[in-house]
Order: sequence, then C-alpha cells, then structure tokens
Amino acid sequence: MTLTLQNPLDMHLHLREGAMLDSVLPFTAQAFSAALVMPNLKTPITTTDLALAYKKQILESATKSGYTDFMPFMSIFLTPSLDKNELQKAKLNGIRILKLYPKGATTGSENGVSEILDDKTLEVFALAQKLGFILSIHGESNGFCMDREFEFLRVFKHIATNFPELRIIIEHMSDRRSLEVIESYENLYATLTLHHISMNLDDVCGGMLNPHHFCKPMLKTKKDQQALLQAALNAHPKVSFGSDSAPHLESAKLSPKGAAGIFSAPVLLPALAQLFEEHNKLENLQAFVSDRAFGIYGLDSANIPQKSVRLVREPSIVPSKINIPFHNMGDIVPLFADKILQWRLD
Repeated sequence: MTLTLQNPLDMHLHLREGAMLDSVLPFTAQAFSAALVMPNLKTPITTTDLALAYKKQILESATKSGYTDFMPFMSIFLTPSLDKNELQKAKLNGIRILKLYPKGATTGSENGVSEILDDKTLEVFALAQKLGFILSIHGESNGFCMDREFEFLRVFKHIATNFPELRIIIEHMSDRRSLEVIESYENLYATLTLHHISMNLDDVCGGMLNPHHFCKPMLKTKKDQQALLQAALNAHPKVSFGSDSAPHLESAKLSPKGAAGIFSAPVLLPALAQLFEEHNKLENLQAFVSDRAFGIYGLDSANIPQKSVRLVREPSIVPSKINIPFHNMGDIVPLFADKILQWRLD
C-alpha cells in the first residue's frame, strides 16, 4: 500500500543555525515542499535583512544536501520597535509572518515582548493589519504551567476583537479550550503538532520521567489530546499542521534545566500516516498537512516547489539517536526513538 501527498507544508519549524541547521534540515527538506521557519535564534531575526540572510543559509544548506525543491518561509521576531518602514521592506521581500513571543515563555524568547497589550505593541499590530501581515503567537501566560495557554486566550480575544482584519495564529495549540476560541473569532486560526495530538502528560511523567517529551506548551490531559486529535483527523478548516520540531542535543535535554522541545522532523509524515490510518481518516491527511495551510496563509502554489511525497506502508524503526557529526557536537534523540512505525518515506 502506498500514499502520495502533494506539497506537504510544515507551518512551524525550528532549524537553528550552523552545524545544527546542516544536520537537521534534510529531514524536513526531504518530506516537505516548504516550511515556516521560526526566528528565535541566538540573535533573533528582528529585521528583513537578518531574515534574508538566514533564508540564504537555509537554501545553501538544502542545496548542499541535494534538496533544491524546498522553500523556507521566513518570519520576523516581533518587537515593539518594529516600524512601518521595516514592515514595508519585509512585505516587499515576500515576508508576511510576524512571530510574537511573550518574554521568557520558551526557548529563545529572552528578547520577547513583556507587555503584549501596551501602546507600542498595539501600534505594531495596527501596522501589521494595514499591511496584510499574519500574526503568529506563542500564546502562554506566566501562570501555572498547565493553564498558561488557557490564561492567554483573553489576549487572543482582545487582539482578534480590536484588529478584526488581522489574521492571527495560535501556534502549537495544546488546550482543548482553544478550539472553542478559534471557532468563535473569524480571524483566529491555529497550528497543531504531531506530539500534541499523539501524546499527553502521561508520556512525560506518568511513569518514569521522559525529558525528551518535555516541550512548551506542555503536553496536557488526555481530554486535551483527544479533542486536538479529532480536530486534526477531521482536517478542521481553521487548523493547519505545524510540527514545532525543535532539535536539542541530548546533553541539553538531560541537563538540570532540561531544554524544552521535541525533535519530530525525522518521523512526521510516517507517524501522521499511521495515526490517521489507525482512526480511519487517512483520506484527510492531505488536507491537514497541506490544503488547510494554503487557505489559511493565502499561499500561492506557483511560488512553492511542487513536490509529490510518497509513503509506503512498510514497517521501519526510528533510530535511537541522530548524531550531529560537526565538531563532535553530540546526539539528538528523535520523537518515537526505537519504535516501529508502520509507514516510511519512499
């Protein structure tokens, strides 16, 4: 049995930079036509020039690996100092995504926004609305870890109400209560990850602690997982796929601070095919991993490399570790390490 997906899109991806970028990019470039790359690097991508330089690095890395049919969509790290000239420059260069991180909410958010609804940030939202940008938000408060997304929903509601022409994305939706909100506001949408629809908090600490399943926003309850899974299986019209694949060296995951992030890039399409097949929804996978994103983000297929990705229903073992050979950096443990998946990329 085979399955062919047309132009899969990953609308939330972390590639890092340097040796890490060169090591992890091939997993995405093999399986996806394009991906929305996050801007929270050590030096945040806060300007058009930085975004274009990063795009050049990604394309050069993809070419070195033999993948010339992959397109990175670039995003700009939102700061209150973003002005009209910078936004116009970004738009002229084909950049349409602004990414907002609450300060300290996750990896690389040290330079994020402290006051989401202060006058300066609201001015940026107004400019973004006028110029037709899309606002992607890591929506978490600084409250109790399991309630952070829910507590942030009031901010989403405020922005959606006051900027009705601004398209807003709840990134890596993790709480079932967020579904009600995107269905209540015309300009609110969301991305969903593989890990939030296939796992819950039990997979982090229900038995022995598994730091490789620690991420932000956290995996939540079984009820949350099931609600989000149904949204994915039914290809909810306001939800697109975004992996939030985030590589961290094993040493960082096992350190006392425990880096937040799940490296899912090596298994995404095979694991999704298995999950959708198990629930008799394989016919909806194309919409979830591609068609919905085209509509939500207003993408033009003429500007995206055309790619048919073929999967074969044949068991394959996920490697236990992926080595980063450059400068003996170490290993990354992928999602579902050592497990057998029933599908593989052809």
